[in-house]
Amino acid sequence: MLKVRTKDIIDKFQLEVISGEEGISRPITTSDLSRPGLEMAGFFTYYPKERVQILGMTELSFFERLSEQEKRDRMAELCTEATPAIIISRNMDVPQELIDASEETKVPLLRSPMKTTRLASRLTNFLESKLAPTTAVHGVLVDIYGVGVLITGKSGVGKSETALELVKRGHRLVADDCVEIRQEDQDTLIGNAPELIRHLLEIRGLGIIDVMTLFGAGAVRNYKRITLVINLELWDQKKQYDRLGLEEEKMKILDTEITRLTVPVRPGRNLAVIIEVAAMNFRLKQMGYNAAEQFTNKLAHVIEEDNEDFQ
Repeated sequence: MLKVRTKDIIDKFQLEVISGEEGISRPITTSDLSRPGLEMAGFFTYYPKERVQILGMTELSFFERLSEQEKRDRMAELCTEATPAIIISRNMDVPQELIDASEETKVPLLRSPMKTTRLASRLTNFLESKLAPTTAVHGVLVDIYGVGVLITGKSGVGKSETALELVKRGHRLVADDCVEIRQEDQDTLIGNAPELIRHLLEIRGLGIIDVMTLFGAGAVRNYKRITLVINLELWDQKKQYDRLGLEEEKMKILDTEITRLTVPVRPGRNLAVIIEVAAMNFRLKQMGYNAAEQFTNKLAHVIEEDNEDFQ
């Protein structure tokens, strides 16, 4: 499914349509932009025609120095069947040659009052967000002390009930049951809830509850960066669980590896408190303090001293 079309950036940035209105449904497939300076000089060998083209004061000032025939030729080559849009910045006057080429090829010709660099920056951020790789994960996403914690586990293990307890303790719900995740950068995963179930929790025995209505606007947020995954699983007596915290397990989502902790579930364990402490401990590790390493170093030092005394 196509994620972004030219009409989306027209609506988002309130761009003025000069010509080529028939092409506003063209797809935009890349977040990269192009400022065709070399192309204005006639070098079209590596012209990235699939990108949104931005013409600023530099490009149009050079264009005015060309002959009438060169102006028509350059603009005819600039407008292709694959070009999603050409944007003029600073509300500058649009060359007639560009309007003619735009009408002939149905390439949307747009204009913005913003400066060229600001327009390029905002447009890049918007396109990177919309065109980022996405996936969906079964789980619950909660903002705990500023840490985006994705709680996973088999159906019925208690994810939603744990999230409800965390919300009661003052933390914020992002998504329940289905978490939509997009990769905005090499190591940045942003999670949000599908529009249909935003701010809702499903609690077995109670049904669907609206967290924002019950607990207020401060109990929810629309999206959050995911930095920690906590997997809940039923307690297995035959399995050896990590008791020191030295081992760090990773989980790969899209192209990003996230730290994952496995927490066994059994009657009497307060999962909300455990996950809350896990988030705080994760923050401490990010700040350079690792309690498990400190304990191991102290233990090794004590053993070394005992060995010296024994000798």
